[in-house]
Amino acid sequence: MRDLLPPAVAVAVAEPADWSGQLLAEEAACLGERAVASRRRDFTAGRVCARRAMAALGLPPVAVPAAADRSPVWPAGTVGTITHTRDYCAAAVAHRDELRSVGMDAEGHKELSAGVRRLICLPEEEAQCARLPPGIFWPTVIFSAKETVYKVWHPIVGSWLDFHDALVHLDPDAGTFTARIAPARIAAASDAHPPALVTGRFAVDADLVRTAATLAAR
Repeated sequence: MRDLLPPAVAVAVAEPADWSGQLLAEEAACLGERAVASRRRDFTAGRVCARRAMAALGLPPVAVPAAADRSPVWPAGTVGTITHTRDYCAAAVAHRDELRSVGMDAEGHKELSAGVRRLICLPEEEAQCARLPPGIFWPTVIFSAKETVYKVWHPIVGSWLDFHDALVHLDPDAGTFTARIAPARIAAASDAHPPALVTGRFAVDADLVRTAATLAAR
């Protein structure tokens, strides 16, 4: 993810040992005893990466527990994001006085079914994907971009975004995306300055789609 985020963001990508690393007590309590092995593995790698990213900013290795909706609870004065998919996990952290929010997402580079595409993509996005160069599963890129947009939006506004609440435009030459949030969502937002536009970057290789975005501090 380092290639998709600005220098103000510290990034850590999981190494093999991180998936079975050590959790702090407050983090382990969020899992409980009934967490399945895959959930425990992903959660652990994310928290180990989060503390390594915080260390890169000169911050102490404090716990990153989970809120009721499973979103990470970052230490005061920081913003951050965690993503994990099969065999890939990364965390990113920045100082709140430098960035208002940061989001990122990773997905396996694979084709989505027609039913899933309808749930994720607006008609304009489906039409856009049909025009883009072959060889990339573009609806998956849009899906990942919308996941990133949600991770940028939620810490600021505290509300959900549906997949159809953001209209994503991809620029394959620049490796960037722009997401416009639905006006109704902007009008209903509790924050006085909700983001109406989120811009980010994406990268695709044979196995993985990665997206990331930030909002500048006000």
